[in-house]
Amino acid sequence: MSETSAGSPKLRAVLDGIPTYKPGKPAAAAEGDGPVAYKLSSNENPYPPLAGVMEQAIAAAGVFNRYPDMACTGLMEELAKRFGVPVSHLATGTGSVGVAQSLLQATSGPGDEVIYAWRSFEAYPIITQISGATSVKVPLDEGDVHDLDAMFDAITEKTRLIFVCNPNNPTGTVVRRAELERFLDRVPKDVLIVLDEAYREFIRDEQVPDGIELYRDRPNVAVLRTFSKAYGLAGLRVGFVVAHEPVAAALRKTAVPFGVSQIAQEAAVASLRAEDQLLERVEALIAERTRVYDALVGQGWTVPVTQANFVWLRLGERTTDFAAACDRAGVVVRPFAGEGVRVTIGEVEANDLFLKAAEAFRKEL
Repeated sequence: MSETSAGSPKLRAVLDGIPTYKPGKPAAAAEGDGPVAYKLSSNENPYPPLAGVMEQAIAAAGVFNRYPDMACTGLMEELAKRFGVPVSHLATGTGSVGVAQSLLQATSGPGDEVIYAWRSFEAYPIITQISGATSVKVPLDEGDVHDLDAMFDAITEKTRLIFVCNPNNPTGTVVRRAELERFLDRVPKDVLIVLDEAYREFIRDEQVPDGIELYRDRPNVAVLRTFSKAYGLAGLRVGFVVAHEPVAAALRKTAVPFGVSQIAQEAAVASLRAEDQLLERVEALIAERTRVYDALVGQGWTVPVTQANFVWLRLGERTTDFAAACDRAGVVVRPFAGEGVRVTIGEVEANDLFLKAAEAFRKEL
């Protein structure tokens, strides 16, 4: 065997050093008389699928020997009706992160720059580097909110795309209407601005705009949404984008063929039609979010006001220690080493265990 044939295949150099996406750590199964472990590390909806949604998914599973509808026709029509947009302004993908990767494939490559706040969604640097583009990370301000003025100042002739995660993952903080509209109107029209609204349904701050309303008269604005969070379909991987036709058409070109399963499509349509029931569950989670936030503040923690289904504790060097303490208490949280911990709002029992662990840890500081 020659030296050449014995070697490894040549891979793209741009892949060197790409961090691996780290999913939320799963909860360990209880052993013996040990505590029940709860997973609060992935921002999942803790409630099981609604009965009608489950029935549609089961029915679709009966024909998974066939390819799904590649055009997602039924889902696209339902989304168009729900949000009052043309079907031609829609594209779907495997969760909002799948659509985000298509956005980068359509806009950015070697020599281009992608701007986003940091810390923000941890997939941004990964998918940016995969595209060959360069990340431009702009630090959050002192309140853990997007610094839009600094992000605007970071724009150069090489900038192709800007992510604005609203609410921001993992801090839960939001950008309000006046500052966001001012930013959108200042950015050059040939730069695509992506409003990542994966947690939109959990917002109760009336000063936070709906990105779909902002996109309507701004051709360089696209809005990402997902069925993984509020709609509780995380395991089915279905997300979508609302964007003007040139952008949406490009995303349909770059999407993985048949990427969204028929089970996911049918469940998403059923979820949209059962939105009233789903939003009742969202309200229950928001009530729990308020309870958890108030309890943490009462314990002495400094917690950013959150508009998502999680809370953020900035712990610095104590981050991994805090996560370990939560593990021992029976709840798995999401640590970002050296920075802080993101904790999903889950079942009441899980939230109680987390609050008990947080209180004990706070007394040690």
